[in-house]
Formats: sequence, structure tokens, C-alpha cells
Amino acid sequence: MATKKKKMILDLHKMKKEGQKVVWITSYDYPSAQFAEAAGVDMILVGDSLGMCVYGYESTVPVTMDQCIVHAEAVRRAAPNTFVVGDMPFMSYQTSNDDAVRNAGRFLKEADCDAIKLEGGKRIIPKVKAILDAGIVVCGHIGLTPQSSGQLGGHKAQGRTVESAEMLMEDAMALHEAGVQLLLLEAVPPEVGGAIAKMLPIPVYGIGAGMNTDGQLLIISDVIGQFQAFTPKFVKKYANVAEVVTNALKQYGEDVRSGDFPGEEHCYRMKKGEFEKFEELLKKYRK
Repeated sequence: MATKKKKMILDLHKMKKEGQKVVWITSYDYPSAQFAEAAGVDMILVGDSLGMCVYGYESTVPVTMDQCIVHAEAVRRAAPNTFVVGDMPFMSYQTSNDDAVRNAGRFLKEADCDAIKLEGGKRIIPKVKAILDAGIVVCGHIGLTPQSSGQLGGHKAQGRTVESAEMLMEDAMALHEAGVQLLLLEAVPPEVGGAIAKMLPIPVYGIGAGMNTDGQLLIISDVIGQFQAFTPKFVKKYANVAEVVTNALKQYGEDVRSGDFPGEEHCYRMKKGEFEKFEELLKKYRK
């Protein structure tokens, strides 16, 4: 079987020019990243959504850099031939340019990521420029930005009015002019997503941004039906792993309680001639 050729930033830009859609998935662990690479996805995001999907937090806010690095390391080991993006968690870049560069660099030095992603538009331009000046590929993220969802009034779609759409377009242009090489739009109308993708020469990907962006991102926990707390409007489930796993565990429980498991086929046997010696040994302990 031929080894998959890893796409790099210039390949992603070429795909936009040629009208090829990019397949992007969010993954947090070795098994799922292995599946993603085997399936031929173009990119993997080690998202701070791991806070909810892995750790059960109510939001992404509590996620730390150390948690992100551990998961990014696992993903890279599983998917050596896939473009991996590390997601900068809350307060890993907002505090200062130095913190932004230091933490972005950790994704490359410790987890061998190919790029980092951070949320925000015009207000984070100084951080973006500092990270870019350090030689790190940056993916911007605007629209619904979960880390600052409190300011947005909750996890709500953005760009649904002309005024809001214009703000997004201004943020997109500002990020492009600052030098970001990729842009993610989350939870915006397809007209807005398509307009920004057409407006910018860099790849613009969407998660809930319609069909007119340069590629799509979904969270693997949503795609396979593993995450059960809620399902965003933009998600399409391709499996129901939660049901399969729950039913398997129920059957396991029934088999244990009934004595059907383990069966003879699940047991090891003593080596030939050892059982008789073992019986003699038991007599010693029965006294």
C-alpha cells in the first residue's frame, strides 16, 4: 500500500486555485486520527473542543495548553502524513505577543504540528503578526468563536444581518492582510461564507458556513455520532457510535451476570502435565 503524501500549505493553496475541496476533521486521539489518515482526509485539527468532547467541560474555556499538546502529540503519531493544525486555547495568546509566540511554538516543537489556529479578527492582529514573524503557519478563525461566545450572546450564528456580515468581511480582510495563510469561518450563512471565500486568495474553510467555501471541517465526535450532549445544526452524522457502544456494553453486562461470559473459548489452559501437579498443590492449601 502506497504511503499517503502529506499536503503542505502550498498544496492547500493550489487546491483552492484548482477548485478542489479540502476535507478537514477535528480529532483528539491516536485511534480517531489513525482512522482519519486511513480515510484520506487532507487536514486534522486538534481542537480545543476536546474540552467538551473528551473532558466533559461545559465549554472550551477551561482547556489548557498542556492538554492540547498531549492530544496533538497523539494525533501526530497516528497521522504522520496528514497536515495537522493545533488549536490555541483560551488565554494562551490573548495575554501578550510573547505568550502567543511561545505557546504557538509549543505546537511545533513538542507536537510537530504544521500550523496553529486562533480565534478572533482585527483585535488579535498583533498576536497574529508576532506568530507569523516567528515563522509559524497561522489559520484564522472568525464567525462563531466559542472562546468569546459570551460576548456574542452564546453559541449563535454570526453574519445574519448586513452589519454583522460586513464586520466579518472586515475581519477576514484584516487577517489576510496581516498574513494568515488559512481562514476558518464558523456558523455563518452560506452567502457570507461564499463571499469571503471568493474575496480572499487564501483558502477559506467552513464549519457551518455553507457549501461555497474551499473546504469543510467537522468534529469527528459529531460525524460518528459519539458526542451526545447536543448536535449543532450544521452537523451531518454518518454513524451512531454511541448506540453501537452502549448496546455492546449492555450485552457484555448481561453475559457477565448470566455467566455466559467468559466461556471456554476465552480461557487459558495449563500446559500439558501441569494440571495434575496443580491438583497436588491445591491439597497443600486445603489443609
